[in-house]
Amino acid sequence: MTEQRWERRGGRVADEGDDAEREALAWADLVATARRTVADGLVVGTSGNVSVRVGDLVLVTPSGVPYDRLRPQDLTAVDLDGRQVRGILVPTSELPMHLAVYGTTDARAVVHTHAVHATAVSTLVPELPLVHYMAAALGGPVRVAPYATYGTQELAENMLRALTGRTGCLLQNHGTIAYGATLDQAYDRTAQLEWMCRLWLTASSVPGLAPSLLTEEQLAEVGERLRGYGQRG
Repeated sequence: MTEQRWERRGGRVADEGDDAEREALAWADLVATARRTVADGLVVGTSGNVSVRVGDLVLVTPSGVPYDRLRPQDLTAVDLDGRQVRGILVPTSELPMHLAVYGTTDARAVVHTHAVHATAVSTLVPELPLVHYMAAALGGPVRVAPYATYGTQELAENMLRALTGRTGCLLQNHGTIAYGATLDQAYDRTAQLEWMCRLWLTASSVPGLAPSLLTEEQLAEVGERLRGYGQRG
């Protein structure tokens, strides 16, 4: 789901009367993305959370509710100060992290997971070694935010420092967080981060050998090439 889809209906720019429809469409995409994190093994049960920004609202998964049970009428939203303005279900306990991202970046969507390989890496190193050039797609070497209790402002602040100049990071003994201009982009960055962590763990597990790593210069070159990657228009 792109911002453009939320902003248009029938080929015309949406007016204020379309707010409910925009929110409903965004909620449907949010629920689909949350379910995808479970299907792809990035979370177990109700761990992890997803949010998307629509105007000055942040739609977010509720706390402790299995994603397959969420319905259209369960839409949960807060304003940018964290005050609940839609729904009756309590928002995710990780709301401080989501709001911190929206308050300091141009993010339109955030995905937080407890992905196994990424979480394992977060317990081993302060930064994911440069085992693959796709680290450039996240802005550079992926840092690990120091541990703090879930749902706290301390965790949100640790996360923001690790995210400086990046679109994703690891949370020590916890998981991952990534953001993007769309839910698809935030999800893809999350999946890419988990894949790179799995790659490094796999390569590092070979007895007597150590994986070759890229240099900062090599990564910077990839970053320049990625600026023109993909289809035009």
